[in-house]
Amino acid sequence: MKIAFASKENKMIDEHFGWCQKFFVYEVNRESVSFLKEIDSSLRKEDESEKLFYKIECIAECDIVYVLQIGPKAAAMVQRAGIIPLRSADEHESVDAAILKVQTLIKEEPPLWLQRILLKHQDE
Repeated sequence: MKIAFASKENKMIDEHFGWCQKFFVYEVNRESVSFLKEIDSSLRKEDESEKLFYKIECIAECDIVYVLQIGPKAAAMVQRAGIIPLRSADEHESVDAAILKVQTLIKEEPPLWLQRILLKHQDE
């Protein structure tokens, strides 16, 4: 599965979804992690809905987006796009720690939303 992290420097999950300038995308599975790419999401949009659609378009290939904060409207739009929004525990949560949490969920008893993602990627 692909996870986009809203981060300033690819270390901490320290960006709000709507204001994020970059997303860092990783391929994550039960046993391994691979950094795929950095996505520039810095284009400014004046209209709130246009801004949110743009951010979603930037991460359209991802299954999960991990952010520091996300508003209810943005979270609903992200979910409608088929991406699961997850909020960081706090502004000091590292990308590595979040990846480890997801891998632990995969290995133990994945919640229903994660089971759906895993089934989607089962044949890949």
